[in-house]
Amino acid sequence: MPIENTRNFSIIAHIDHGKTTLSDRLLEFTKTITVREQQDQLLDAMDLERERGITIKAHPVCMNYKGRDGKDYKLNLLDTPGHVDFSYEVSRSLAACEGALLLIDASQGVEAQTVANLNLALQQNLHVIPVINKVDLPSADIEKCKRQLEDILQLPADEAVPASAKMGIGIEDILEAIVAFCPPPKDPGDGYLRASVFDSIFDPYRGVVSYVRVISGTIIRGQKVRLMASGNDSEIKDLGTFRPKMVPCEKLEAGDVGYIIANVKTTADVKIGDTLTESRKPAPEPLPGFKEIHPLVFSGIYPVSTDDFEALKLAVGKLQINDAAFTFMAESSAALGFGFRCGFLGLLHMEIVQERLRREFNMDVISTYPSVIYDVRKTDGTELQVDNPTFLPPANEIEEIREPIVKVDIMIPNENIGDVMQMVMDKRGVVNNTETLDDRRVLLHTVLPLNEILVDFNDKLKSITRGYGSMDYEHAGTQPAELVKMDILIASEPVDAFSCIVHRSKAESRGRQLCAKLKEVIPQQLFVVAIQAAIGGKIIARESISALRKDVTAKCYGGDISRKRKLLEKQKEGKKRMKSIGRVNIPQEAFIEVLKNN
Repeated sequence: MPIENTRNFSIIAHIDHGKTTLSDRLLEFTKTITVREQQDQLLDAMDLERERGITIKAHPVCMNYKGRDGKDYKLNLLDTPGHVDFSYEVSRSLAACEGALLLIDASQGVEAQTVANLNLALQQNLHVIPVINKVDLPSADIEKCKRQLEDILQLPADEAVPASAKMGIGIEDILEAIVAFCPPPKDPGDGYLRASVFDSIFDPYRGVVSYVRVISGTIIRGQKVRLMASGNDSEIKDLGTFRPKMVPCEKLEAGDVGYIIANVKTTADVKIGDTLTESRKPAPEPLPGFKEIHPLVFSGIYPVSTDDFEALKLAVGKLQINDAAFTFMAESSAALGFGFRCGFLGLLHMEIVQERLRREFNMDVISTYPSVIYDVRKTDGTELQVDNPTFLPPANEIEEIREPIVKVDIMIPNENIGDVMQMVMDKRGVVNNTETLDDRRVLLHTVLPLNEILVDFNDKLKSITRGYGSMDYEHAGTQPAELVKMDILIASEPVDAFSCIVHRSKAESRGRQLCAKLKEVIPQQLFVVAIQAAIGGKIIARESISALRKDVTAKCYGGDISRKRKLLEKQKEGKKRMKSIGRVNIPQEAFIEVLKNN
């Protein structure tokens, strides 16, 4: 098929605006799948994706469509993950397209991630076609959506296609809009092979399967190719397109989207955004936009039973083969035994990895409190990156600690603006400015420390706004902060599993919470146990677990009081001696309980 009749497009939307449902309808309308193969969320392969209604791993698909003008077109849909944690993968998928369908829920209008995803598409110079979805809902307000398109997004409202993916309304109009407005791919025509790798998966039988978009040149079987970022050479063993299952073909030409299988054994060798070229005649420069993906959130993952360590090691190794952004290294803790320090793109990524460990590998795991990477400059001028409180140097050796910050755009109803601003300030954030979107909603542009939004920020936002608030964030460098390492001492012994890096202003309240929680879960001993939170040598919070007392006077019946006093004094001496030599064994359940609570 000539390159002029090829269209590469993507669907971008806020979470739950109907992206996956629309892709199902497009596949049905173009008869890419048979009636027998039809099922909801066809492109979402994981159980987890289906349950949560989110796309974690992108799935491209190639469709044939006969237009109203009688011509045959090849439409390549590049599905994208919807969550902000995977924004780099989204940007790489968009770089492989010439156009994008921007989906807007007719009942909810423009949301925070709608704006963020549109900006990503415009950065790649894509032609954006707005689609107003869910027009069949009683609460649908199409006129309001059209106003928002022009006022907030600066997109022409007359190009908007009204549709309902669920009911199949307007599907042909969407396909015609793609044919009419999406520009066909351009081939530079210089004879060099250039293909962008926008995703990869691991097949246990065939090795790494790379998803590619061919920009120029042709890929055929047996060809020797090179990945420009890693410099690895390999030979093409198999190639084909997605319909939506993998269908082998003879060659992939300029403008095509498909898969290649070369003799590559791990996904770590295939970097997303890399440029594939010919080994004998490599392209002079790689395609723009490639960058290494670095984890931003770190957490320790330990098996609940220490006997499961080897099984966990095997499980995280298999997960990393399929997910190059996930990193791990072995670490040990005096309290939790042997485990792994794992790096993730964000909190959703962390949640998904833990859930997959539980489901796919039947691993019972416990994770420590998530932390971020801090840049530490020591007094002797050396700089280091710290992701674990254990490795933080003593306070007298630290000149400055810098923490990562994020720009957060929060879209909320007007009546919640005061409460949300207060929450941002409580999280040490700054509201730079507010933007009125329409008569009901405002957009807050804020800057917050990343570690403050890690755990409960989104949950609190949803509860304050009764579910109507939405947020989107992007990384904005680092800033100096007054951070300290807080240790928890139990019977004067520091316990490394409970250590954390906190802002000095929040250390006392955090210390009190932890001490109170530990008092509930640590069993009583035969002597008084002090639980203390300390910064350096200064104690900032304390709780005491009272001693278990044996009734030594039970055998005394009447008689002189001095007998009872003598027995109590003897007990007191024994407890004093026990306190000086006694050790507190903290049960595993106590750690699990506290870490769950965090």
